Amino acid sequence: MKSSVAHKVVAGSGGTGRGNLSRTALTAFAPVAWGTTYIVTTELLPAGHPLFAGVLRALPAGVIALAITRTLPRGAWWGKAAVLGVLNIGLMFPLLFIAAERLPGGVAATLAAAQPLVVAVLAVAVLHESPSAWRMAWGALGLAGVGLVVLGPAAALDGVGVVAGLGAAASMALGLTLTKRWGRPAGTTPTAFAGWQLTAGGLFLVPLTVFVEGAPPAIDLPAVLGYLWLGLFGGLIAYVLWFRGVTSLPVNAVAILTLFSPLVAAVLGAVLLGQTLGPVQLVGFGLALAAIVAGQLPAPARRSAASLALTSKEISR
Repeated sequence: MKSSVAHKVVAGSGGTGRGNLSRTALTAFAPVAWGTTYIVTTELLPAGHPLFAGVLRALPAGVIALAITRTLPRGAWWGKAAVLGVLNIGLMFPLLFIAAERLPGGVAATLAAAQPLVVAVLAVAVLHESPSAWRMAWGALGLAGVGLVVLGPAAALDGVGVVAGLGAAASMALGLTLTKRWGRPAGTTPTAFAGWQLTAGGLFLVPLTVFVEGAPPAIDLPAVLGYLWLGLFGGLIAYVLWFRGVTSLPVNAVAILTLFSPLVAAVLGAVLLGQTLGPVQLVGFGLALAAIVAGQLPAPARRSAASLALTSKEISR
C-alpha cells in the first residue's frame, strides 16, 4: 500500500517523461538556430536590407514545405493560418529589426526575453489557465539573467525602439498562445502547419520590403550561404520543430525556451568575434539556464491541508 500511494503521489507531481524531454530538445533547436541570426546578418549579409532577409528566411521555406506536403488550409484555417503567420513571422520580423536598429543589441535582446512573461499573462487571458507565480518568477529570473549577459554600460534607450522591441515580443507571444489554443488541424503534419505560416508571413513581408527597402541588394557567395542558413535552418527546420513543440508541450515551457536565442548570440559573439564574457555575464548565463530548466518542470502542486493529512494516513497504513 505504501509503495502504490507513493507512486501515485510522485506521478501526480507531473514529472517530465522521456518523450517530453526529447520533444523539448527538438523544440529548443528553433531558438538556438534563431540565436545565430545576428552574427549571420552582420557578418555575411549585405547591410541595410533586414526585411529582404526576412522574406528569404520565410517565403522560400514556406513554399518548400507546401510543395513537400501538398496540403493547404481548409475552411476557417485559411484565416487562422494568416493570423498566425503574421503574428509569428510577418509582424514580428519588422518590429524586431526596428528594435535592433534603434537600440543596442543587448537592450533589444533583453526586451525580446520578456516574451515568457507575456505568455504567462496571455495563458490566463486566452487559454484560461490559472495564474502561476511559479511561471512568472522563473520568467522574471530568466529575463534578469539575459539582461546580465547582454546589457552593457553603454546601453541606451530609444522610445520607438523600446516600443518596437516590446511589440515584437508581444506579437510572437500572442501568436504562440493562439497556436496553442487553436492547435493543429487533424491530419495536418507539423511541416504543412509551419508551411502555412511561413508562406503567410513571407507574403505579408513582400510589399513591406519593397516599400521600405526598394530593390534587392547585390548578393555575393557569403550572402548566398547566409540566406541559405537562415532559410533552411532558421526558417524551414526551425519552424517545423517549433510549431510541433508548441502544439504538444505546455505553452509556458515552450515560451521560456526562447531565452536560448540571446544566450547563443552572446556565445557566438564571444567565440567568433572576440567579445568578452566576464563574471557578471557568466552569472547571468547561470540564471537564464536555471530559468529554462525550471520552466520545463511542473509548478509545485498546491494541496490543501486536508488532502495532505489524508495522504499521510494512507502512507502510514
